[in-house]
Amino acid sequence: MIRINLLPYRERIKKENLKRQITIIAGSFIIFLLALIYIQIALSSSIGTLEKKIKESDEKLVVLKKKLVDIEVFKQDIKGVEQKLSVIKGLEESRFFPVRMLDELAMLTPTKDIWLEKLSGTGPELRIEGVARNNVIVARFMKSLEFSSIVSSVSLVSTKQMEVSGFKLQHFTLSCTLKKG
Repeated sequence: MIRINLLPYRERIKKENLKRQITIIAGSFIIFLLALIYIQIALSSSIGTLEKKIKESDEKLVVLKKKLVDIEVFKQDIKGVEQKLSVIKGLEESRFFPVRMLDELAMLTPTKDIWLEKLSGTGPELRIEGVARNNVIVARFMKSLEFSSIVSSVSLVSTKQMEVSGFKLQHFTLSCTLKKG
């Protein structure tokens, strides 16, 4: 006996293929949506973490800026102290110069021939006024001053003859430039 299938079997296969394709497309779409949701969640989490790090970095930046201001103030304080120390060092170095200058001037002055009356100084200039027996002694005194370790140059400002107790003496004024000491 021969059996004949009167049901449309091709339509059933087409329907099954269509169902399979719809299932595959729906499954792919669901997987695609799940992948998008996963990527969105991952990016949101990453953005949150980065925003948190930015906030922490901003807070650290504020703290570091405060420290930078403190460091600048500290540097200014150090600079001020260094300036004060340099002034103190300069004063310390030149503290004994007047004593040395007067000592050397006393050693260079011939005690029996010259009498110093007045010493005045402003900065590197020294003005010496005194009385000598004659001009030759004044010239020798000037030469000895030029070769001393405290004076760099000597110039005669004036000399006048004067009489004291019957003796003719020379009143002189010298201008000296002191060496830095």
